[in-house]
Amino acid sequence: MIDPLVATFVILALAVVGFMTNRLPLVVVALFVPVSLWATGVLTLDEALGGFSDPIVLFIATLFVLSDALDSTGITAWIGQWLERRASLGRAGLLALMVGVAALLAAVISINGAVAALLPVAVVAAARAGIVPSRMLIPLAFAAGAGSLLTLTGTPVNIIVSEAAAEAGGQEFGYFEFALVGIPLVLATAVLVVTLGDRLLPERVPEHLADTATDPRERVRSWRESYPAELDTGRLFTGGTGVVEVLIAPRSTLVGRRVSPGMTTRDEGLVVLAIRRGDGSSTGPDTEAPSGPMILQPGDAVLVRGPWDALHRYTQSPDVIAVDSSKSLQRGVPLGRGWRRCLGVLVATIVLLATGVVPPVIAGLLAAGALVLLRVVTVPQSFRAISWDTVVLIAALIPLSAAFVSSGAAEAIADVVLRVTGGGSPYLALLVVCVLTLVLGQFISNVATVLVMAPVAVSFAQTLGVSVQPFMMALTVAGAAAFLTPIATPVNLMVLQPGGYRFGDYWRLGLPLAVVFLAAAVLYVPLVWPF
Repeated sequence: MIDPLVATFVILALAVVGFMTNRLPLVVVALFVPVSLWATGVLTLDEALGGFSDPIVLFIATLFVLSDALDSTGITAWIGQWLERRASLGRAGLLALMVGVAALLAAVISINGAVAALLPVAVVAAARAGIVPSRMLIPLAFAAGAGSLLTLTGTPVNIIVSEAAAEAGGQEFGYFEFALVGIPLVLATAVLVVTLGDRLLPERVPEHLADTATDPRERVRSWRESYPAELDTGRLFTGGTGVVEVLIAPRSTLVGRRVSPGMTTRDEGLVVLAIRRGDGSSTGPDTEAPSGPMILQPGDAVLVRGPWDALHRYTQSPDVIAVDSSKSLQRGVPLGRGWRRCLGVLVATIVLLATGVVPPVIAGLLAAGALVLLRVVTVPQSFRAISWDTVVLIAALIPLSAAFVSSGAAEAIADVVLRVTGGGSPYLALLVVCVLTLVLGQFISNVATVLVMAPVAVSFAQTLGVSVQPFMMALTVAGAAAFLTPIATPVNLMVLQPGGYRFGDYWRLGLPLAVVFLAAAVLYVPLVWPF
């Protein structure tokens, strides 16, 4: 039988190598962990699979549903368009505003959701202000990372350390308690990216942008060039109705049918606005086809208008090929259908989380259920909204944290470090924990890093006989400082291609920012949460 201590370290090392090399999907590497912990006898079967029944995992899943509801109802699109209109502020003003909006949005809908929503806005706003995207997008990702420290739900890491603090005999952190360190760090991030960004970030023009959500305004402008129909964005796109452009499929049952503008489709009752031949000729309200109604042929393009639900069903038909996803277009409509209900659910959820009336997982489940009952989202949409890769990753790595405790690995690391450092100063122990977290977090998920380091931090606190609260909060801050590589977080990768960045571009601005986060974790956190 393999010694549990040795087995735990070997499994951790193999997992880190798997995450860093990226030869296998992250989920496969993560699932290797509980299986190996069971196979080597470190944990029982129930303990090895216990992460999948952990309330944290379910709570995180519900946050994806809430984030998707904010996106699909056009709340994030409205924020984006408001930000876009501020392009006249100039580089410094626009960058500072972008940092603030990204941080606030990350605190509410998660880091990934904030960057996904603001990425196309940042590119457009930068273009209007005469700034290359590479001077805007890394700051956007870093600002979202700082903003995750404003609330409990800003990132899964906050939830994990809050639960770990309670399990170690401390207290759970309040919903807004993270803001005590988050607000200074958001301000510091804004100052650094505005003052140093111009000198430390490259000026590059990417070959092509990554796929982003479709802006209805841009789409209507392109339609006006192709169709001689009267098209008005405000009239065509509303909370309840929209327009999509479809192509007639090669073996469509619609081939050979006579169609003219003003007719309705046979299945969903959508109104045909305009038709364009595959060769470029067209017909619409202001033109007259040479020989009456047009007979559809493969490759012909048709603009159809109707309720969003009907458009979603219509574009799934094998008879047509949607040029743009109807759901992508709907998400681009600011303050679309159901936004008031969605905002009400968001406010109620924040109140429940801030007051602690119910456990976080119950608040999350109530929010997801309310969004479905109020018809803000559908059940299938809710399941599609959940990032199952993230959920499985966290659930599979939670047992590794438990194994570090049960095998004595956390205590062994703490003993070695304390012997080397002399074991007298909690500040020195905190520095070691934070440096290890910061370094490891540049190469593997910060969630995985914190799950590994949390029991080590708890062991430090217990050995020194001090409060676990500063160790847990400092761990959160160090985990958020994933700024040195593009693989450190999903949002760093998200801006890589649109900004035309290279691997070595991140550390130039990321290093001074990481030093600030490290200093805040070691020096400022113990002032607010004393040892």
